[in-house]
Amino acid sequence: MKLSAINEKCSGCGTCRLSCSLENFSTVSPSKGMLKIEGLFPSPGKYLIHLCDQCGVCAETCPVDAIQINDAGVYILNEDECISCMACTDACPKGVMMTHKDFNTPFKCILCKACVESCPRDAIISVEDGDIDVKKMEKEIA
Repeated sequence: MKLSAINEKCSGCGTCRLSCSLENFSTVSPSKGMLKIEGLFPSPGKYLIHLCDQCGVCAETCPVDAIQINDAGVYILNEDECISCMACTDACPKGVMMTHKDFNTPFKCILCKACVESCPRDAIISVEDGDIDVKKMEKEIA
């Protein structure tokens, strides 16, 4: 399973980030959401959703192997093994290996799907490999 974004549907409301922080940290703090919404204004006037695609670059970069893939195909950070060098945050090609002043270690999406379930515009979807042609959907919406 992976998360995919249909950017054309995003209104920038931030509900996804809020629900992520509630689900994973039991707090109302969108800054702790494990995804980013980028507003591109005034031109072209749209939002881009940045999601973890479980590419594994963070795990490859970690000097102490604190990030491992589980049976579900999700990369999980072991906080006890992490040395907080932040190499993974620098290496993340999507910019979604997150940090926050309240935490000593970085954190990332664990595919809880809270963002999918809460998005009022279905801009974030959960897909199995090969289930949906997201690029085709984006073209149909445009």
